[in-house]
Amino acid sequence: MAKKGVRVIFFGRVQGVWFRANTQRKASGAGLCGYVRNREDGSVEALFEGEEAAVRRVLDEISSGAGMGAALVERRQVEWVEPAGEHEGFVIARED
Repeated sequence: MAKKGVRVIFFGRVQGVWFRANTQRKASGAGLCGYVRNREDGSVEALFEGEEAAVRRVLDEISSGAGMGAALVERRQVEWVEPAGEHEGFVIARED
């Protein structure tokens, strides 16, 4: 299967509601690599790399709110990128 990468910025109620921890749990459980981090503007940025089906599934689950607690994604900015393979596992990174 093809490896894919996607950089996403999530907007809405995504800081202070365990969004990063839940994103890490979902991405790690799906075998994805990358990171999730808060941004100064109140949004959250994530990079997901792995099998395309897993990337799409996790992205859809997060966006729909499934298992995301009090988080509410109002919109997202998605950019498909070539996977760089720079990350081992999926981590919560420091703010940009």
